[in-house]
Amino acid sequence: MTRIAQFWTILTAGALATIAFDLFGQALSPLFGFAKLAPVGLAQGTVKAVFGAAPKGIGDLVHILTGLFIYSFSWALVARPIQKAVLPSLPWIVTAVVYGIGLWVFALYGVAHLIAGNKPFLGFTGITWVALWGHILYAVVVAAVIEWKPRASALAA
Repeated sequence: MTRIAQFWTILTAGALATIAFDLFGQALSPLFGFAKLAPVGLAQGTVKAVFGAAPKGIGDLVHILTGLFIYSFSWALVARPIQKAVLPSLPWIVTAVVYGIGLWVFALYGVAHLIAGNKPFLGFTGITWVALWGHILYAVVVAAVIEWKPRASALAA
């Protein structure tokens, strides 16, 4: 697969995973009586905490770019290659679940607490657990798209 094809695969994976994360956290979870995620609000608050002000729409931009690029490229360029080097026989889905938990810790402790000044893990309320499952779902979707793409290309050849 060419570098350009890899780039588009990772970008597509990030887009689909962000849609899955938002669909789960902002629609399905509250539909079934659980907390509703507010990733845009968290991003907006984080920008405000760092820069003292946050223009309207910046939270949406940060959330979308994080899902499209940062988390998806981190999977493809960091998490999966490390796992392949250290535990090559470990199934990608196990690595994806661990990666999702890592994203959750990063988002709810690193960003929400250390940068934005909220309680660690947002006080372990209902949103905490919805966020955990949302980040795992995100990671599994990203990994599945990236892992599936090379095999699909090989089948078409």
